[in-house]
Amino acid sequence: MGVKPLDSVGEQVLRRAVAFNREEDIVVEQGDLLFGQAALDSYLADPEETYYVKSPKSFLGANGLRDVQISFFEDLVCAMMKNIKLQAELSMQQDIVNTVIGRPVNFQGTGGESANLQAEKILLQAAKRAGFKEVEFQFEPVAAGLEYESSLTEDKTVLVVDIGGGTTDCSLIQMGPTWRQQADRSASLLAHSGQRIGGNDLDIYLAFKQLMPQFGYGSKTLRGIEMPLSQFWNPIAINNVAAQTEFYSNANLRALDQLRRDAQEPEKLQRLIHVYHETLGYQLVRRAEEAKIALSEQQAYQVHMQILADQFQIDINQQQLAEAIDVPKEKMRELVVEALAQADTQPDVIFMTGGTARSPILRQCIEQQLPNIPIVSGSYFGSVTSGLARWADHCFK
Repeated sequence: MGVKPLDSVGEQVLRRAVAFNREEDIVVEQGDLLFGQAALDSYLADPEETYYVKSPKSFLGANGLRDVQISFFEDLVCAMMKNIKLQAELSMQQDIVNTVIGRPVNFQGTGGESANLQAEKILLQAAKRAGFKEVEFQFEPVAAGLEYESSLTEDKTVLVVDIGGGTTDCSLIQMGPTWRQQADRSASLLAHSGQRIGGNDLDIYLAFKQLMPQFGYGSKTLRGIEMPLSQFWNPIAINNVAAQTEFYSNANLRALDQLRRDAQEPEKLQRLIHVYHETLGYQLVRRAEEAKIALSEQQAYQVHMQILADQFQIDINQQQLAEAIDVPKEKMRELVVEALAQADTQPDVIFMTGGTARSPILRQCIEQQLPNIPIVSGSYFGSVTSGLARWADHCFK
């Protein structure tokens, strides 16, 4: 893409990558870097030979990142932004030099404002390297609310609940004709809450509860001791750098092999070892995601899997899904409570957006928390983007 490293740390990362590729006899050719569905399809077709990163935004505010790791994530984000910029310019047949970037209220649940500053700095530097000259930021739930506001004919207090893949954000905003044309909207923003909890977490929890028993979760050793939970959580904790690093370490392979020898059901632990060798964690979470989506419209779903020579099916129903995702669902509910407590007021309407907001389980959770308040939905995937476009028009007129 012709984007050079920003500083000496970036140059160090690049040199290491080049040296590693040379040592492993890896030839990187044009077209090997893929985005979106094409990237996912490539990974699912050949997980052993594909390095796949899902929702990199989820990692940007992570605690304890070293300079080289921050530089690596900046490179990833820069590549994505450069791809979007090139595609947009090709479509518009003109240069695009200004952008508004949507961001969650909080990038990392435990990092506080320092995590937000770290993540925003990564995004800003990546955008500059990608070729954008003027960069503005806007909270994603606020952007989604701006799109909904365009349909209002009277002022309302709106609770925007934006449940995406990696984060959930809630904003209580005053909206309507009175506010629509105001350049400074700060007075209309009554409260914000947010955390790194989203659709990915629902998939992970569902995979953990319903799929991982086939890999040894809940089983015991020959001495009757339960298997360590971390060995079944870490491979599917795809939004946790430390968990993934620990599971796929050389030392852990020895631990897994010992567990297999000690297991009452060694064939299940052999499947887990296969997950290790083939880096199948993302595939397991993907299967859980497919089940989650199907169960939003039907009572039951059957997951078909083949690991080594084993072919098996796992039946999951809506009740099992609801029980599996109870922990992240409760965290999302608490974010709604937090936003309302900050403002000490109730909304006139709830606007739900984000791909994960389609879940009837989550919608029911919000309805139970705020009964008798109408819930409306816009474009689950497009509201934030449309709102950011409106804000860009405001910023760069």
